[in-house]
Amino acid sequence: MARVAIIGASIGGLPAAYEARALLDKKHKVTVISNVDSFHFVPSNPWVAVGWRKRKDISFALGPVLEKKGIEFVHAAADRIEPEQNRVITAKGEVPYDYLIVATGPKLNFGAVPGLGPSGFTQSVCNVDHAEQAWGVYQSFLKDPGPIVVGAAQGASCFGPAYEMAFIFDADLRRKKLRKKVPIYFVTPEPYIGHMGLAGVGKSRRLMEDEFAEHSIKPISSAAIKEVQPGKMLLDNGQEVPFRYSMMIPPFAGVDAVAGTPGL
Repeated sequence: MARVAIIGASIGGLPAAYEARALLDKKHKVTVISNVDSFHFVPSNPWVAVGWRKRKDISFALGPVLEKKGIEFVHAAADRIEPEQNRVITAKGEVPYDYLIVATGPKLNFGAVPGLGPSGFTQSVCNVDHAEQAWGVYQSFLKDPGPIVVGAAQGASCFGPAYEMAFIFDADLRRKKLRKKVPIYFVTPEPYIGHMGLAGVGKSRRLMEDEFAEHSIKPISSAAIKEVQPGKMLLDNGQEVPFRYSMMIPPFAGVDAVAGTPGL
C-alpha cells in the first residue's frame, strides 16, 4: 500500500487529490492536509471584491466532499515536513507518506513593504477573507470616490489578478456612472505591461498597451514600492501615487513548513 499526502486543498491540491484517487487502486491511501476546512475558488476572488460574487457562491466544505471520494482529510496546518522520516507534522498528529505533493500556495509577505496589505492601507484578493474585506472597503469608497491604485509589489509572481482587477474596476465604475471621477493607476515591477513575469505571452505587451489606452488605465512600470501611507504610495524613484482605494498583489514567499525544510 502506498500513502500519498497532499499539503494544500486549493486549485492545486484538490485536483491533485482527485487525480491521485482516480488513478490509484483503493488499497492506496490519499490524504489531504489543509489549514482551512472549505475550498474557495481563488480565481473568483476579484469578483467577490466588487460584490459580483459572494463567499457562498465560490465555496464548499471540504470534509464531506473528500470523504465521499475516499480521500482522508486532516484539517490542520502543516507545522513542518520531515523528509527523512517521510512524514508531515501537524497539530493533530503526524501524517506518514510515501509520496508528498506540496500545493500550499505562497506565503503572502505583506511585511516586506511598510503599509502594504489589509492590515495596512491596501487591499488584497489573494484569499476570500481578503476579498470580502476589500468589498467592504470598496463599498465605502463608492460613496466618496477618487483615484484607484491597482497592481503588484516587487516580489510578486502572479500578475494576472492585478490586471483583472484593473479592468473589473473600470467596468464596475462605468456601470455605476462613476468612472470619470476615478483615475486608475496600474503600478507594477514589470518592465512593461503585459510582461506577466514571463517576458510576455504572445502579443500580450501590445494587447495590454492598447487595452490600457482604450480604458484610460495609466501604467507605471518598473516600479518598486518603498512604502504605503494613508492615501499615497511612495515609490523608490521618489514618485508619489495618490489613491482613495488600492488593491495590490503582495510579494510571495514560501510557507513556513516548506521554507523551513532543507532541500525543498
